[in-house]
Amino acid sequence: MSFFAKVNDDNIVEQVVIVEDGCDADWCNNFFGGGTWVQTSEDGSIRKNYAGVGHIYDSVNDVFYEQKPFPSWSLDTDTYLWMPPVPHPNNGTPVSWDESSKSWVAD
Repeated sequence: MSFFAKVNDDNIVEQVVIVEDGCDADWCNNFFGGGTWVQTSEDGSIRKNYAGVGHIYDSVNDVFYEQKPFPSWSLDTDTYLWMPPVPHPNNGTPVSWDESSKSWVAD
């Protein structure tokens, strides 16, 4: 199976479809009635990350990534994942990001 994302004029993913192997972006364009289609993969082996509805397609770097979750976070251009200014504590305690203090707080 192959996966394709329909990207609008603002480079936002509108739809993700699963098609038979051997289909390509032109096939998706014809079958689904137009649009810009870009291949993606569940494991991130194509274009760094699996495309999801609402994600961004960066055509210059040919990658998909999520919308920025908080103003203080920065995009890691190796993984195209958003990184907080303070690493997640990973200590088993449930935490959430607090943008006002730019820190992790217990839930």
